[in-house]
Amino acid sequence: MKYLEKKTRNKIDMSEENRSRQLIALIVFLVIGGIIVYSIYTGVLTIAVVKGRSMLPLLREGDIVFIVKTRPENIHVGDVIVYQEPSGSLVVHRVIKIFIEAGKYYYVTLGDNNPGPDIYYGGRIPFDKVVGKVVEINDYIVKIPCIGGLALKIRS
Repeated sequence: MKYLEKKTRNKIDMSEENRSRQLIALIVFLVIGGIIVYSIYTGVLTIAVVKGRSMLPLLREGDIVFIVKTRPENIHVGDVIVYQEPSGSLVVHRVIKIFIEAGKYYYVTLGDNNPGPDIYYGGRIPFDKVVGKVVEINDYIVKIPCIGGLALKIRS
C-alpha cells in the first residue's frame, strides 16, 4: 500500500512540475511575442517571407525573417541584408564587400546559393536602398521556418 501511495504522490508532484514548466514557457512565449508585435507596430522591426532559392541552405522559401533598421556603418561583410531592387521587389542576400565613396556606403551582395554577386545598381547596392539587416543572435539568423509558405501561396 505504501508503494502505491508513494507512486501516486510522485505522479502528482511531476504533474505540478510540468504545469510550472508549461506556465513559464507560456509566459516566455507571450513576452517574446509581445516584444515582436510591439516592434513591428512601432516600425523598429519588420518581417519578410523568403521567396526563392538564392540563400539555400541558410534560408528556404517560406521562411520568415526579422529585419531591423540599422545605420550604414553597422552593416559588415558577412551580414545578411534586405534591399529593394529597381523593380521594387525585396532581396535577401549576404554582404561580401563594402565600399565607401564620398561618405556614402555601397554594398556588394551575393545569395549563398548564387554563382556570382548581384548586378542591381551596377553591382553596388546603395545604403538608401537597404531596408535593414536580418536579425542574428550569436551569428545565427533568427527565422521561423516554412510558416511564410502560406503567405506566398495566397499572393500567387
